[in-house]
Amino acid sequence: MDAINARKNFEFINNIRSVNPETDQIYHFNEAEQKRILNESPWKKDPHYFTHIKISAVALIKMVMHARSGGNIEVMGMMQGKVQGNTIIIMDAFALPVEGTETRVNAQVEGYEYMVQYMTKIKEVGRLENAIGWYHSHPGYGCWLSGIDVNTQMQNQQFQDPFVAVVIDPNRTISAGKVEIGAFRTYPEGYKAPDEGPSEYQTIPLSKIEDFGVHCKQYYPLEISHFKSTLDTHLLDQLWNKYWVNTLSQSPLLSNREYAARQMSDLAEKLQMTANMASRAGPGGFGGMGGSAGHFGKDKKKKQEESQLSKITRDSNKISVEATHGLISQVLKNVLFTANPHQNDDTSALGNNPIDTDTVLSPAQ
Repeated sequence: MDAINARKNFEFINNIRSVNPETDQIYHFNEAEQKRILNESPWKKDPHYFTHIKISAVALIKMVMHARSGGNIEVMGMMQGKVQGNTIIIMDAFALPVEGTETRVNAQVEGYEYMVQYMTKIKEVGRLENAIGWYHSHPGYGCWLSGIDVNTQMQNQQFQDPFVAVVIDPNRTISAGKVEIGAFRTYPEGYKAPDEGPSEYQTIPLSKIEDFGVHCKQYYPLEISHFKSTLDTHLLDQLWNKYWVNTLSQSPLLSNREYAARQMSDLAEKLQMTANMASRAGPGGFGGMGGSAGHFGKDKKKKQEESQLSKITRDSNKISVEATHGLISQVLKNVLFTANPHQNDDTSALGNNPIDTDTVLSPAQ
């Protein structure tokens, strides 16, 4: 029962929907239809043609486990799938034997040779889906494309489109309890992206902000959803029956303590940078101009500082909420598995001052 509940919780948090077994056409590969779509190539006429990506539960778990196994080192893999209208469908994924660092990963000759051999062998067993994208990890610094990632994706779209780039943050996945994932496609070279509204806020480390800002207009995100079949449900049940004890015995506070320390250090650096910006404005306020121009400069500088402080506040709230959730998880496991049955309710494992869960679970203001 615990394994089933754990699996259902994972599927609910990550919005994994079951496919009707009677109409599971999503698993059928129509080779003639895919060739027709490839010949027409409507995405060449519209840089925003693809708007959605569907990832199977099996592919999602493979990518997350691979990303997590790399620790603080970036890993890379390929995805197989097909195109259906404006949607890219990811059916499966496999890892590439590449060497990465804490900031970058690139496929070398050995990686490309492995990919070609894998795709050849897998077609021999009836898996006809083509390589339709690549994934890699960003351990601890969010889901977006760096300058190297943008260049890699541009080359892929130029020579083997349709192609999509997926980024997974394994550290934030463990910390937040939900898969931190993003899917992106780049614009053609020389294309001017339209002005869009603000995207969903995410924490970017200070050391990565410049790289993020320089290239953020060269690609756009795709909406992500996940799906599974009846057979996938059976396979996931078997996986959870095997690994649920490991999941229960682990704590994000311990497994992610290095990531948490880096978050706090990054937050301190951002606060120091904001304080330095405010001190450089001078004791007389923001801006050194007089008259209306001085007021304009003052308002502009003040708004900029407030924007920086608001982002820092959101980052600190995120850190505190994730830490609180980890503590609550540990307290609940302590109550369930180590409490003395002979103790009274008021002297349980929580002590004489039990935690007010309503207060702890309330969102940070």
